[in-house]
Parts: sequence; C-alpha cells; structure tokens
Amino acid sequence: MPAVRAMLTLADREEISRGLAEGLEYKQIARLIGRNPSVVSRDVARHGGRAGYRAVAADQTAAAGRSRPKAYAVDRWPRLRAVVTELLRTGWSPASIAGRLPHDYPGDQAVRVSHEAIYQWVYAQPVSTLARELIRLRTGRPARRSGPRPVPAPRIREPRYIDERPAEAEGRQVPGHWEGDLVIGKAGKTAVATLVERVSRFVVLLPLSGRDALRVGDAVIAAAGTLPPQIARSLTWDCGAEMAGHARVTAAGLPVYFAARTHPGSGAATRTRTGSCANTSPKASRSPPTRNTWRWWLPRSTTDPVRSITGRSPPRYSPNSSRQMLPLPESARASPRDTGG
Repeated sequence: MPAVRAMLTLADREEISRGLAEGLEYKQIARLIGRNPSVVSRDVARHGGRAGYRAVAADQTAAAGRSRPKAYAVDRWPRLRAVVTELLRTGWSPASIAGRLPHDYPGDQAVRVSHEAIYQWVYAQPVSTLARELIRLRTGRPARRSGPRPVPAPRIREPRYIDERPAEAEGRQVPGHWEGDLVIGKAGKTAVATLVERVSRFVVLLPLSGRDALRVGDAVIAAAGTLPPQIARSLTWDCGAEMAGHARVTAAGLPVYFAARTHPGSGAATRTRTGSCANTSPKASRSPPTRNTWRWWLPRSTTDPVRSITGRSPPRYSPNSSRQMLPLPESARASPRDTGG
C-alpha cells in the first residue's frame, strides 16, 4: 500500500454501492477494491449509511469538501448569514447567537453555526465591510489577540473555593446563590459591581465610587442586607483584589466563595452579564454616572441578549420598570476629593 493513501474514485464508490446492494460486509467490499475496511465503513457512514449510500452523490459531496478555499460557515446559507448579521448588529455575542439559534429555529437545520465559526467569519471580513454593514463585536476587537496570557496569582488571603460551596448551588435549582463581578469603566474612572442570581439570572447593580476592597465590600454588604435570608445563601467571586475583604461579607451573612482556575465555567452567568454591562454601559466621564443614567441603561443591558444557557426568551421591560439600584452605604460614597469636585 502506498505511503499516501489514494482517494476513493467514482469507480470505487460504484463498487461499494453494488456491494451494499448485494448485502456484502465491509471486509468483502474492501477486498474487491483493494482498500482497508475502515476506509469503506467511514465513506458509507459519511454519505448516507448502508440504506442511503449513492455512488454519484457521495463522489460529488467528497469533491465539494475537498475544494479550496472553503466558504465560511456563515456564508454557506443566505438565511443563516442574515440571522447572524442581524443579531450581531443588535449587540449579541457569538456564543449567545450559537446557543440561541436551535431555540429560535428548531426545525431549520441550516440555521446552525458554532460561536467559533462566527468569530472566524467576523475576523476575516475587511474593516470597511464591517463598518458598512454595521457589524461589530461587543468587545470592539477587529482581530483576535494572539499569544498566551499569564495566569494571575491569587491575591486573596485564606480564600474558600467553590469546592466548599453547598452542593445545592451546582444544579441551579435552588435560588439564593449569587455570582458577582466588577465592571470597570474607561480609564478606571467608574466602576459598578454586578450580582447575578444563578437560577433566575436576576441582576443587581451596585454603583461604586471606587474599586478598592473597602468600598466594594461595603456595597455588597449593603445589598445583602436588603435580601431575605432565603435568597442570600452564597456569593461566588473571582480572585480579584476587590474582594480581599471577603471575611467581612461572610460575617455579614453572605458566605463568599472564590472561583478556582480549575473550574473555568463556574462564573459563566456573571461573566456573560458582566460582559453585557461592560459593553453597553454609560461611558466614563469626570463624575460617576447618576442614578437616572443607570436606570435608563439597566433594562437594556440585562434583557437583550440572553445567554443561551437559560433556554428562555428574553423578557422585555420598560425603562421605568428597573428599580434595583441600591443606595450606597455612607462608607462607600465618594468624597469631593475622589470625584474631582
């Protein structure tokens, strides 16, 4: 047998089709065409199985698969391209689009694509084409970052990781377990903490005048004090320095656990919500955003898009329906020196 295996020809596939019609086994068909039985079985499985295998159709499909350059997955079907383009224009992330398509188009197998295929398609487009069609990733990146990123060392003393978290939090069936993160504005001038309930994906935003451990801790304690004990069971945070005062939060009645690097998906809900907040929130100015500014923005950032993990349609709220902006505690309020006043 040659070092490089020759591709199956149309004559080979006709022999395979006749052998299947006669009820021969793969080993017998392979001997007839001088190939390995695994080559025959893979080709049959790839092109319709024993009942649906047709020599001409299989040869045409194989030839199309070998053609180069390949069309991007998003460009293969006009309907798929139209749907993906429209969702990107409205601020959906590729991951949310890929997870949402089977839910919105259950009977249309052509409207299926992975998030990686969407990223590849976007990065392959000229910048002028993206600008003309109003297509833009929420991150704003026109190209993929390259190179490994260093793994940050933990900066938390005596952390409790999610391995110690109550087992009921894993299944997302019992409400009261929260995930938190920090959204930092442009140039670090503004910040807001996000608390996401793991079952309902309900979001609470905590406006901050600073992102040090004292102010973040006070804001989280103030938020936890407004929650009934039944829905304040635990809080999961990443290893950011802003939660260095986790012991105070735990003592206030909301146990804090940290997402270890060995659990990459442990903060998926809050990272999705935080990404939406970071990419659609009011941009930084000389002074922190006002309460009215946050009330205008909150419904937009927390309702559309919805991460595919929920499997539910995004709710719709009016701008006046969100009143979840909790007041800042006195210790977390900005002084005139902090705000430049």
